[in-house]
Amino acid sequence: MKKRITLIFVFILIFVSFIFNSCQTVDKNKASKTDDNDIIDLSWYINFSWFNNEWGNDSVSKAITKKLGVNINFVVPTGDPQDKLNSMMDSDSLPDLITLGWWEGQISSMIEQEKVYALDELADQYDTYFWKVTNDQSVQWYTSEDGHLYQYPNSSFSPDDYATYNRLASNETFLVRKDIYEAIGSPDMTTPEGFIAAVEKAATMFPTANANNDPLIPIGCHEFSDTGCDSFDGFLFDFLAVPYMENGRAIDRLTNPDYISWLKAFRKLGSEGYLKDEIFIDTRKQMEEKIAKGQYFCMIYQRTDLVDAEMSLYRDNPDSIYIAVDGPKNMAGDDYRLPGTSINGWTVTLVSKNCTHPEKAIELITYLISEEGQIMTWLGVEGETWDYDKNGVPRLKPEYEDMFNNNPTEFKEKFGADSCYWMFQNDAIATKWLRDDENSPLTQLKQWTYPYTTYVGQYTITFDSSNEVYDIKHNADKQWGDTLPKLLLSSSEKEFDSIYNNFIKERYEIYNYDKVLDALTEEMNKNIEKLGIENEQN
Repeated sequence: MKKRITLIFVFILIFVSFIFNSCQTVDKNKASKTDDNDIIDLSWYINFSWFNNEWGNDSVSKAITKKLGVNINFVVPTGDPQDKLNSMMDSDSLPDLITLGWWEGQISSMIEQEKVYALDELADQYDTYFWKVTNDQSVQWYTSEDGHLYQYPNSSFSPDDYATYNRLASNETFLVRKDIYEAIGSPDMTTPEGFIAAVEKAATMFPTANANNDPLIPIGCHEFSDTGCDSFDGFLFDFLAVPYMENGRAIDRLTNPDYISWLKAFRKLGSEGYLKDEIFIDTRKQMEEKIAKGQYFCMIYQRTDLVDAEMSLYRDNPDSIYIAVDGPKNMAGDDYRLPGTSINGWTVTLVSKNCTHPEKAIELITYLISEEGQIMTWLGVEGETWDYDKNGVPRLKPEYEDMFNNNPTEFKEKFGADSCYWMFQNDAIATKWLRDDENSPLTQLKQWTYPYTTYVGQYTITFDSSNEVYDIKHNADKQWGDTLPKLLLSSSEKEFDSIYNNFIKERYEIYNYDKVLDALTEEMNKNIEKLGIENEQN
């Protein structure tokens, strides 16, 4: 009898231990509520001077504090972000968490100087659920040569995401003002001849753009910089489906024949006075003001940069908005190859070794990456702004759906959602519950890109500033920035050819651009192998 009682007691202990450990696992996977006395402060540096969100002023941040027991004190640079970050590194005063662009050179410095924790070690020690919510390809991509993961990205799209989700959008669009485009007969603008004819007709029929008689600007574009203009190089390459590689080797996209033909079409329009002086000198702010007045007829442009202006036009006159239509194509008429976000994402976040509560830092990171955290930071607090529908899908309440789609600034300020805290936002997973608002003029711009959005992250290469190739590429890029306006404003095709041929000669004989292509080839092929994707052959 004693032996039987002992065995029963042992079984009871084992059973209680199992239940206790299971509960711990559940609590680890879905953080439990904490008392105010348990709240720990974490400092979080955001390397963007425009970031102005304050933790604790909205329902999302309050809910996360209650759930995880952490309060965030954001640190933002007031001057040059690079100076601020370098200063904190030099003085060993890095905040607990650091978020900065994935391309920043300080990342490798922080890792090499052992100023940041390895996230994989923090996860193994404090929160193994991290491995259940992270993207395997993103983890592999950002794992350093020493086998450790020091950074994790936001807005990172892996090649697998492009196969899994069908509503991934590019930011690149060809835009026309709806009423003017329709008034000139909605012409085909996919060929140089059709494009030139449409611009000429629009400028003739509509010398002014609005009731205030602001002049029509026939062709708009992104801001010119010392290395070129996105509308007339990077984006135009993508519309013309100019490849990055041929037969396993990186190519110089500036030498593509279709691209040169289109530059000559823009040159012709420039010689006729349709490339206005202001497009070469206007700042982004000045361009936004002109977009809000509907002054541009057409432009290859980044759709997210005109959200506020588009909504302003829509409220004043729905017919005066910008719509996305088919624009420049290559001579074969191939589909566009518009880049979606790559596996690099936008920013990365690291945990400083100054952090006295790294267990809380990794718990916060895990929660924000998790689907529960994503729903919270996209849609807000359950029961307040959204509920689950009959299919178990989170849906915004009707009274907030219009605000979310058409007045996102108000929605962010009021609730702290819609990626107000974007440091770990996952745009791909958000397509599971974010619906396109068919009543919003912004939706058409996004939906137009769906068929053309392509993963090209394997070709996104940056070189360390200490690398010889970095200097060659930097100087060659500045040479292009100086040459592009001259090509567009050349008085004749003969002058264009002279400028272009001289540019190409200097690019290779003086700047040794072949070294850049060699380095790009090596890095692109490494990326292709690392991601396990096929090489581009045409």
